[in-house]
Amino acid sequence: MTSRDVLFVAVGLLTAASAILAVTSRRVLHAGLWLVVSMGALAGCYLVLGAELVALVQLLVYVGAVVVLVLFALMMTRSGTTPEDAPPGVRVLSAVVALAVTVLLGGTLVATFGWDGVAVTGPDGSAVGEAVFGTWVWPFELLSLLLLAALVAAVAVATAGKGRVK
Repeated sequence: MTSRDVLFVAVGLLTAASAILAVTSRRVLHAGLWLVVSMGALAGCYLVLGAELVALVQLLVYVGAVVVLVLFALMMTRSGTTPEDAPPGVRVLSAVVALAVTVLLGGTLVATFGWDGVAVTGPDGSAVGEAVFGTWVWPFELLSLLLLAALVAAVAVATAGKGRVK
């Protein structure tokens, strides 16, 4: 076992542990914060595997946008600060379904590719960067404006009627 394998296992365990904590946290805000750790550690897994572009996209899109938007929504609505109790049966059923999906996905990947390494083919990071910031730059920028408008609208809706001078 090489040092790279040990590092991958360590980061993978961090990812799995924080994902479990994200699912089992009683406070929604804490679950969102554990989700940040889980997604960041998953980017670390991609880095160890040598997929730098995928790791960067993971950080930018999921950690930098989706999870931060969820946390922002929780903070604006002031929800997620009190413990939420789910019935014990729901928690057990959720754990069983998560374990079944993990076993199914892992079994499918091992049956399809085996334990051997798989050669990755396709464009490198510079070709993808040229496509995104060359051909697709205007749709990319329009999407960012749409997300900004949604964020401003969320702030307006969340603060409507609060702090208004009479």
